[in-house]
Amino acid sequence: MKKKSILLMITLVCSILSCACNKNWKSMKNEYAERTDREADTDSQKEIPSGNKDAKGYHVPIDARQRMEAEEDCNEMMELISELYKNADKSRASNVVIADEVIDQMVEQLKATGCPVTITELYSNMENYTKLEDFLNAAAAGSEGSAVVYEIHSDGGIGRYQYSYDGKDMYVLSAKAAWSDDDTPVITYISYTRIKEWRFTDKGYFCYELCVPEYPEVTEIVDGSCMVRVKPITEENREMSEKCVLGLAYQGNNLLYSDWDADHMEHLDYNGMYEYLYAMKYQEQFPSEDYPDGIPKDEFERLIMEYLPVTAEEIQSYSVFDEEKQTYAWVRLGCFNYAPTYFGTSFPEVTDIRENEDGTVTLTVDAVCSMILCDDAVITHELTVRFSEDGGFRYLGNKILDDGISNIPQYQYRIVRE
Repeated sequence: MKKKSILLMITLVCSILSCACNKNWKSMKNEYAERTDREADTDSQKEIPSGNKDAKGYHVPIDARQRMEAEEDCNEMMELISELYKNADKSRASNVVIADEVIDQMVEQLKATGCPVTITELYSNMENYTKLEDFLNAAAAGSEGSAVVYEIHSDGGIGRYQYSYDGKDMYVLSAKAAWSDDDTPVITYISYTRIKEWRFTDKGYFCYELCVPEYPEVTEIVDGSCMVRVKPITEENREMSEKCVLGLAYQGNNLLYSDWDADHMEHLDYNGMYEYLYAMKYQEQFPSEDYPDGIPKDEFERLIMEYLPVTAEEIQSYSVFDEEKQTYAWVRLGCFNYAPTYFGTSFPEVTDIRENEDGTVTLTVDAVCSMILCDDAVITHELTVRFSEDGGFRYLGNKILDDGISNIPQYQYRIVRE
Protein backbone atom coordinates (compact mmCIF):
# COMPACT_ATOMS: atom_id res chain seq x y z
CA MET A 1 0.00 0.00 0.00
CA LYS A 2 1.25 3.43 -0.87
CA LYS A 3 1.63 6.46 1.33
CA LYS A 4 -1.05 9.12 0.95
CA SER A 5 0.79 12.36 1.44
CA ILE A 6 0.91 15.94 0.25
CA LEU A 7 3.89 16.41 -2.02
CA LEU A 8 5.36 19.26 -3.97
CA MET A 9 6.22 17.89 -7.39
CA ILE A 10 9.82 19.00 -7.35
CA THR A 11 10.31 17.83 -3.76
CA LEU A 12 8.90 14.44 -4.66
CA VAL A 13 11.04 13.83 -7.68
CA CYS A 14 14.23 15.21 -6.17
CA SER A 15 13.86 13.05 -3.09
CA ILE A 16 13.28 10.06 -5.33
CA LEU A 17 16.46 10.88 -7.21
CA SER A 18 18.55 11.32 -4.09
CA CYS A 19 17.40 7.92 -2.84
CA ALA A 20 17.72 6.23 -6.21
CA CYS A 21 21.42 6.83 -6.71
CA ASN A 22 23.72 3.84 -6.24
CA LYS A 23 20.84 1.59 -5.21
CA ASN A 24 20.96 -2.20 -5.31
CA TRP A 25 17.91 -4.44 -5.25
CA LYS A 26 18.20 -5.13 -1.52
CA SER A 27 18.26 -1.45 -0.62
CA MET A 28 15.28 -0.83 -2.90
CA LYS A 29 13.29 -3.51 -1.09
CA ASN A 30 14.25 -2.15 2.31
CA GLU A 31 13.39 1.41 1.33
CA TYR A 32 10.02 0.30 0.04
CA ALA A 33 9.40 -1.66 3.23
CA GLU A 34 10.22 1.38 5.38
CA ARG A 35 7.47 3.43 3.74
CA THR A 36 4.57 3.06 6.17
CA ASP A 37 1.43 3.76 4.24
CA ARG A 38 -1.05 6.57 4.52
CA GLU A 39 0.76 8.50 7.24
CA ALA A 40 -0.48 12.06 7.42
CA ASP A 41 0.08 15.28 9.32
CA THR A 42 -2.05 16.00 12.37
CA ASP A 43 -3.93 18.61 10.37
CA SER A 44 -5.21 15.91 8.03
CA GLN A 45 -7.29 14.47 10.87
CA LYS A 46 -9.47 17.58 11.18
CA GLU A 47 -13.08 16.79 10.40
CA ILE A 48 -15.29 18.89 8.16
CA PRO A 49 -18.56 20.14 9.65
CA SER A 50 -21.22 17.44 9.90
CA GLY A 51 -23.59 19.52 7.81
CA ASN A 52 -21.15 19.21 4.94
CA LYS A 53 -20.58 15.48 5.42
CA ASP A 54 -18.71 13.84 2.55
CA ALA A 55 -19.02 16.95 0.37
CA LYS A 56 -15.39 16.64 -0.71
CA GLY A 57 -14.77 13.00 0.10
CA TYR A 58 -11.85 13.53 2.48
CA HIS A 59 -11.72 14.26 6.22
CA VAL A 60 -15.13 12.59 6.38
CA PRO A 61 -16.42 12.48 9.99
CA ILE A 62 -16.01 9.07 11.58
CA ASP A 63 -18.90 7.46 13.40
CA ALA A 64 -18.06 6.88 17.08
CA ARG A 65 -18.83 3.18 16.78
CA GLN A 66 -16.59 2.78 13.73
CA ARG A 67 -13.77 4.67 15.43
CA MET A 68 -13.99 2.52 18.54
CA GLU A 69 -14.10 -0.68 16.49
CA ALA A 70 -11.04 0.32 14.47
CA GLU A 71 -9.04 1.26 17.57
CA GLU A 72 -10.02 -1.92 19.42
CA ASP A 73 -9.11 -4.08 16.42
CA CYS A 74 -5.72 -2.41 16.09
CA ASN A 75 -4.96 -2.87 19.77
CA GLU A 76 -6.04 -6.50 19.62
CA MET A 77 -3.76 -7.21 16.67
CA MET A 78 -0.88 -5.37 18.30
CA GLU A 79 -1.32 -7.52 21.38
CA LEU A 80 -0.95 -10.65 19.23
CA ILE A 81 2.52 -9.56 18.09
CA SER A 82 3.63 -7.77 21.24
CA GLU A 83 6.02 -10.49 22.44
CA LEU A 84 7.63 -10.71 19.03
CA TYR A 85 8.12 -6.94 19.01
CA LYS A 86 9.50 -6.81 22.55
CA ASN A 87 12.04 -9.54 21.80
CA ALA A 88 13.07 -8.13 18.41
CA ASP A 89 16.39 -6.39 17.85
CA LYS A 90 15.62 -2.67 17.98
CA SER A 91 19.18 -1.38 18.06
CA ARG A 92 18.29 1.36 15.55
CA ALA A 93 16.26 3.18 18.17
CA SER A 94 15.86 6.35 16.10
CA ASN A 95 14.44 4.44 13.16
CA VAL A 96 13.36 0.97 14.21
CA VAL A 97 13.36 -1.62 11.44
CA ILE A 98 12.34 -5.12 12.45
CA ALA A 99 14.21 -8.04 10.88
CA ASP A 100 12.46 -9.80 8.00
CA GLU A 101 12.20 -13.10 9.84
CA VAL A 102 10.43 -11.42 12.77
CA ILE A 103 8.04 -9.65 10.38
CA ASP A 104 7.26 -13.07 8.87
CA GLN A 105 6.45 -14.40 12.33
CA MET A 106 4.15 -11.44 12.92
CA VAL A 107 2.38 -12.21 9.66
CA GLU A 108 1.81 -15.78 10.79
CA GLN A 109 0.31 -14.56 14.06
CA LEU A 110 -2.19 -12.28 12.35
CA LYS A 111 -2.85 -14.75 9.55
CA ALA A 112 -4.30 -17.13 12.13
CA THR A 113 -7.14 -14.66 12.74
CA GLY A 114 -8.41 -15.31 9.21
CA CYS A 115 -8.08 -11.65 8.18
CA PRO A 116 -6.19 -10.54 5.06
CA VAL A 117 -2.63 -9.59 6.08
CA THR A 118 0.15 -8.02 4.04
CA ILE A 119 3.46 -6.21 4.51
CA THR A 120 5.11 -3.19 2.88
CA GLU A 121 7.76 -5.07 0.92
CA LEU A 122 7.88 -5.35 -2.87
CA TYR A 123 6.59 -8.63 -4.31
CA SER A 124 5.01 -9.62 -0.99
CA ASN A 125 1.86 -11.72 -1.03
CA MET A 126 -1.29 -11.03 0.96
CA GLU A 127 -2.32 -13.82 3.32
CA ASN A 128 -6.04 -14.75 3.33
CA TYR A 129 -6.34 -12.63 0.19
CA THR A 130 -9.52 -14.31 -1.06
CA LYS A 131 -11.61 -12.31 1.44
CA LEU A 132 -10.56 -9.04 -0.16
CA GLU A 133 -10.80 -10.56 -3.64
CA ASP A 134 -14.37 -11.70 -3.01
CA PHE A 135 -15.33 -8.27 -1.68
CA LEU A 136 -13.89 -6.48 -4.72
CA ASN A 137 -15.56 -8.84 -7.18
CA ALA A 138 -18.88 -8.40 -5.38
CA ALA A 139 -18.48 -4.61 -5.35
CA ALA A 140 -17.73 -4.64 -9.08
CA ALA A 141 -21.05 -6.47 -9.51
CA GLY A 142 -22.83 -3.80 -7.44
CA SER A 143 -23.17 -5.66 -4.15
CA GLU A 144 -22.72 -3.85 -0.85
CA GLY A 145 -20.15 -5.11 1.63
CA SER A 146 -16.89 -4.50 3.42
CA ALA A 147 -13.47 -6.05 4.03
CA VAL A 148 -10.66 -5.32 6.48
CA VAL A 149 -6.97 -5.64 5.58
CA TYR A 150 -4.10 -5.46 8.06
CA GLU A 151 -0.64 -4.31 7.05
CA ILE A 152 2.45 -4.91 9.17
CA HIS A 153 4.96 -2.09 8.83
CA SER A 154 8.72 -2.43 8.96
CA ASP A 155 8.82 -0.75 12.40
CA GLY A 156 6.49 -3.37 13.86
CA GLY A 157 3.41 -1.15 13.76
CA ILE A 158 0.13 -2.10 12.12
CA GLY A 159 -2.15 -0.42 9.61
CA ARG A 160 -5.83 -1.34 9.45
CA TYR A 161 -7.77 -0.56 6.28
CA GLN A 162 -11.49 -1.17 6.17
CA TYR A 163 -12.92 -0.92 2.67
CA SER A 164 -16.69 -0.57 2.39
CA TYR A 165 -19.02 -0.31 -0.60
CA ASP A 166 -22.57 1.03 -0.22
CA GLY A 167 -23.77 0.16 -3.72
CA LYS A 168 -22.64 3.49 -5.11
CA ASP A 169 -19.40 4.65 -3.50
CA MET A 170 -16.42 2.97 -1.90
CA TYR A 171 -14.76 4.27 1.26
CA VAL A 172 -11.68 3.39 3.28
CA LEU A 173 -11.38 3.80 7.03
CA SER A 174 -7.64 3.91 7.71
CA ALA A 175 -6.07 3.51 11.14
CA LYS A 176 -2.50 3.08 12.28
CA ALA A 177 -1.09 1.73 15.53
CA ALA A 178 2.53 2.14 16.59
CA TRP A 179 4.65 1.21 19.60
CA SER A 180 5.44 3.74 22.32
CA ASP A 181 8.78 3.96 24.09
CA ASP A 182 7.55 1.54 26.76
CA ASP A 183 6.42 -1.00 24.12
CA THR A 184 2.70 -0.34 24.47
CA PRO A 185 0.47 0.22 21.41
CA VAL A 186 -0.87 3.68 20.60
CA ILE A 187 -3.24 4.77 17.84
CA THR A 188 -1.37 7.40 15.84
CA TYR A 189 -3.70 8.01 12.93
CA ILE A 190 -7.27 7.44 11.83
CA SER A 191 -9.18 8.83 8.85
CA TYR A 192 -12.21 8.14 6.70
CA THR A 193 -12.03 8.89 2.97
CA ARG A 194 -14.15 8.30 -0.09
CA ILE A 195 -12.48 6.57 -3.01
CA LYS A 196 -12.89 8.64 -6.17
CA GLU A 197 -12.37 5.72 -8.55
CA TRP A 198 -11.08 2.17 -8.34
CA ARG A 199 -10.48 -1.00 -10.31
CA PHE A 200 -9.47 -4.58 -9.63
CA THR A 201 -7.05 -5.56 -12.39
CA ASP A 202 -6.73 -8.95 -14.06
CA LYS A 203 -3.27 -9.28 -12.52
CA GLY A 204 -4.82 -8.91 -9.11
CA TYR A 205 -3.98 -5.35 -8.11
CA PHE A 206 -6.53 -3.19 -6.29
CA CYS A 207 -5.85 0.27 -7.74
CA TYR A 208 -7.71 3.27 -6.41
CA GLU A 209 -7.58 7.03 -6.09
CA LEU A 210 -8.62 8.72 -2.87
CA CYS A 211 -10.46 12.02 -2.77
CA VAL A 212 -7.86 14.65 -1.86
CA PRO A 213 -7.67 18.44 -1.56
CA GLU A 214 -7.29 20.15 -4.93
CA TYR A 215 -6.46 23.62 -6.22
CA PRO A 216 -7.30 26.30 -5.11
CA GLU A 217 -7.71 24.76 -1.65
CA VAL A 218 -4.07 23.70 -1.85
CA THR A 219 -1.25 24.77 -4.15
CA GLU A 220 0.71 21.54 -3.78
CA ILE A 221 0.14 18.37 -5.76
CA VAL A 222 -1.73 15.82 -3.67
CA ASP A 223 -1.24 12.22 -4.73
CA GLY A 224 -4.21 10.10 -3.67
CA SER A 225 -3.31 7.06 -5.74
CA CYS A 226 -2.91 3.72 -3.99
CA MET A 227 -2.15 0.20 -5.17
CA VAL A 228 -2.57 -3.02 -3.22
CA ARG A 229 -1.44 -6.46 -4.40
CA VAL A 230 -4.28 -8.90 -3.79
CA LYS A 231 -3.61 -11.97 -5.92
CA PRO A 232 -0.22 -13.55 -5.13
CA ILE A 233 2.89 -13.50 -7.28
CA THR A 234 4.44 -16.93 -7.84
CA GLU A 235 7.64 -17.80 -6.01
CA GLU A 236 9.45 -18.30 -9.31
CA ASN A 237 8.35 -14.92 -10.65
CA ARG A 238 9.37 -13.25 -7.41
CA GLU A 239 12.79 -14.87 -7.52
CA MET A 240 13.38 -13.80 -11.11
CA SER A 241 12.13 -10.29 -10.38
CA GLU A 242 14.57 -9.85 -7.53
CA LYS A 243 17.48 -11.52 -9.29
CA CYS A 244 17.29 -10.06 -12.78
CA VAL A 245 15.30 -6.82 -12.95
CA LEU A 246 14.67 -5.07 -9.63
CA GLY A 247 18.26 -3.86 -9.38
CA LEU A 248 17.95 -2.11 -12.74
CA ALA A 249 14.40 -0.74 -12.74
CA TYR A 250 13.61 2.27 -14.97
CA GLN A 251 15.70 5.13 -13.62
CA GLY A 252 19.31 6.03 -14.30
CA ASN A 253 19.86 3.38 -16.98
CA ASN A 254 18.01 2.17 -20.06
CA LEU A 255 18.71 -1.54 -20.14
CA LEU A 256 14.99 -2.26 -19.54
CA TYR A 257 13.96 1.06 -21.03
CA SER A 258 14.79 0.41 -24.70
CA ASP A 259 14.78 -2.10 -27.55
CA TRP A 260 18.15 -3.76 -28.09
CA ASP A 261 19.83 -7.06 -28.88
CA ALA A 262 23.37 -8.38 -29.42
CA ASP A 263 23.56 -6.68 -32.82
CA HIS A 264 22.20 -3.33 -31.66
CA MET A 265 23.80 -2.22 -28.43
CA GLU A 266 25.08 1.21 -29.32
CA HIS A 267 22.26 3.10 -27.60
CA LEU A 268 22.61 1.54 -24.15
CA ASP A 269 23.75 3.89 -21.38
CA TYR A 270 26.85 2.04 -20.16
CA ASN A 271 28.06 4.88 -17.96
CA GLY A 272 24.66 4.99 -16.28
CA MET A 273 24.15 1.24 -15.84
CA TYR A 274 27.55 0.54 -14.25
CA GLU A 275 26.53 1.38 -10.68
CA TYR A 276 23.46 -0.86 -10.90
CA LEU A 277 25.40 -3.83 -12.23
CA TYR A 278 28.01 -3.25 -9.53
CA ALA A 279 25.33 -3.40 -6.83
CA MET A 280 23.82 -6.54 -8.34
CA LYS A 281 27.16 -8.34 -8.44
CA TYR A 282 28.62 -7.27 -5.11
CA GLN A 283 25.36 -6.75 -3.16
CA GLU A 284 26.52 -3.36 -1.97
CA GLN A 285 26.29 0.24 -3.05
CA PHE A 286 28.73 1.46 -5.67
CA PRO A 287 31.49 3.29 -3.70
CA SER A 288 31.56 6.39 -5.90
CA GLU A 289 33.82 8.23 -3.45
CA ASP A 290 36.59 5.80 -4.39
CA TYR A 291 36.47 6.92 -8.03
CA PRO A 292 36.67 10.74 -8.08
CA ASP A 293 38.49 10.70 -11.43
CA GLY A 294 36.38 8.07 -13.16
CA ILE A 295 36.23 4.28 -13.24
CA PRO A 296 39.40 2.50 -14.44
CA LYS A 297 39.10 0.95 -17.88
CA ASP A 298 39.67 -2.67 -16.84
CA GLU A 299 37.21 -2.57 -13.93
CA PHE A 300 34.50 -0.95 -16.00
CA GLU A 301 34.80 -3.20 -19.03
CA ARG A 302 35.14 -6.41 -17.03
CA LEU A 303 31.85 -5.81 -15.19
CA ILE A 304 29.93 -4.69 -18.28
CA MET A 305 31.13 -7.68 -20.31
CA GLU A 306 30.11 -10.06 -17.54
CA TYR A 307 26.49 -8.97 -17.90
CA LEU A 308 26.28 -8.03 -21.60
CA PRO A 309 27.46 -9.57 -24.92
CA VAL A 310 29.67 -6.64 -25.85
CA THR A 311 33.41 -6.27 -26.47
CA ALA A 312 35.82 -3.85 -24.79
CA GLU A 313 36.27 -1.99 -28.07
CA GLU A 314 32.51 -1.56 -28.44
CA ILE A 315 32.14 -0.32 -24.87
CA GLN A 316 34.79 2.34 -25.52
CA SER A 317 33.00 3.38 -28.68
CA TYR A 318 29.52 3.49 -27.12
CA SER A 319 30.45 5.11 -23.79
CA VAL A 320 31.99 8.31 -22.45
CA PHE A 321 35.62 7.18 -22.24
CA ASP A 322 38.75 9.21 -21.51
CA GLU A 323 41.51 7.68 -23.64
CA GLU A 324 44.22 9.75 -22.00
CA LYS A 325 43.31 8.77 -18.43
CA GLN A 326 41.98 5.34 -19.45
CA THR A 327 38.86 5.87 -17.35
CA TYR A 328 35.12 5.89 -17.89
CA ALA A 329 33.10 8.88 -16.72
CA TRP A 330 30.57 8.56 -13.91
CA VAL A 331 28.39 11.18 -12.21
CA ARG A 332 25.70 10.81 -9.63
CA LEU A 333 22.12 10.88 -10.87
CA GLY A 334 20.41 14.06 -9.69
CA CYS A 335 18.08 16.91 -10.49
CA PHE A 336 20.64 18.59 -12.74
CA ASN A 337 21.08 15.69 -15.16
CA TYR A 338 17.69 14.00 -15.06
CA ALA A 339 14.21 15.28 -15.83
CA PRO A 340 12.09 13.39 -13.29
CA THR A 341 9.06 11.39 -14.44
CA TYR A 342 6.56 9.24 -12.61
CA PHE A 343 7.42 6.37 -14.92
CA GLY A 344 10.91 6.42 -13.43
CA THR A 345 9.44 5.40 -10.06
CA SER A 346 8.00 2.18 -11.53
CA PHE A 347 9.33 -1.18 -10.42
CA PRO A 348 9.72 -4.21 -12.73
CA GLU A 349 7.71 -7.36 -12.11
CA VAL A 350 8.26 -10.66 -13.92
CA THR A 351 4.90 -12.12 -14.98
CA ASP A 352 6.00 -15.01 -17.19
CA ILE A 353 9.09 -17.15 -17.76
CA ARG A 354 9.70 -18.92 -21.08
CA GLU A 355 12.54 -21.34 -21.75
CA ASN A 356 13.80 -21.21 -25.33
CA GLU A 357 15.23 -24.01 -27.45
CA ASP A 358 18.69 -22.41 -27.52
CA GLY A 359 18.94 -22.55 -23.73
CA THR A 360 18.11 -18.91 -23.12
CA VAL A 361 15.22 -17.71 -21.00
CA THR A 362 12.78 -14.94 -21.90
CA LEU A 363 11.19 -13.04 -19.03
CA THR A 364 7.97 -11.11 -19.60
CA VAL A 365 8.19 -8.02 -17.39
CA ASP A 366 5.61 -5.37 -16.48
CA ALA A 367 6.55 -1.90 -15.26
CA VAL A 368 4.34 -1.30 -12.23
CA CYS A 369 3.79 2.31 -11.19
CA SER A 370 2.04 2.72 -7.85
CA MET A 371 2.24 6.51 -7.88
CA ILE A 372 0.07 8.94 -9.83
CA LEU A 373 -0.15 6.65 -12.88
CA CYS A 374 -1.40 3.77 -10.68
CA ASP A 375 -0.87 1.27 -13.47
CA ASP A 376 0.23 -2.36 -13.04
CA ALA A 377 1.62 -2.48 -16.58
CA VAL A 378 2.73 0.93 -17.86
CA ILE A 379 4.80 -1.03 -20.37
CA THR A 380 5.35 -4.74 -20.92
CA HIS A 381 8.68 -5.94 -22.25
CA GLU A 382 10.47 -9.21 -22.92
CA LEU A 383 13.96 -9.55 -21.48
CA THR A 384 16.11 -12.43 -22.74
CA VAL A 385 18.86 -13.78 -20.49
CA ARG A 386 21.20 -16.76 -20.37
CA PHE A 387 21.95 -18.40 -17.03
CA SER A 388 25.25 -20.07 -16.23
CA GLU A 389 25.85 -23.13 -14.11
CA ASP A 390 27.33 -21.05 -11.29
CA GLY A 391 24.07 -19.09 -10.91
CA GLY A 392 25.19 -16.04 -12.85
CA PHE A 393 23.48 -14.68 -15.94
CA ARG A 394 23.94 -12.40 -18.91
CA TYR A 395 21.43 -10.07 -20.55
CA LEU A 396 21.01 -10.76 -24.26
CA GLY A 397 18.25 -8.41 -25.37
CA ASN A 398 15.12 -6.46 -24.46
CA LYS A 399 11.98 -5.78 -26.49
CA ILE A 400 9.18 -3.40 -25.47
CA LEU A 401 5.84 -4.80 -26.63
CA ASP A 402 2.75 -3.20 -28.16
CA ASP A 403 4.48 0.06 -29.08
CA GLY A 404 4.82 0.80 -25.37
CA ILE A 405 7.95 2.83 -26.06
CA SER A 406 5.73 5.60 -27.44
CA ASN A 407 3.84 5.82 -24.13
CA ILE A 408 6.83 6.56 -21.91
CA PRO A 409 9.23 9.52 -21.71
CA GLN A 410 12.28 9.51 -23.93
CA TYR A 411 15.33 8.22 -22.08
CA GLN A 412 17.74 10.88 -20.88
CA TYR A 413 21.44 9.93 -20.80
CA ARG A 414 23.11 10.88 -17.55
CA ILE A 415 26.28 11.92 -19.37
CA VAL A 416 25.91 13.30 -22.88
CA ARG A 417 28.17 11.60 -25.42
CA GLU A 418 29.90 14.03 -27.77
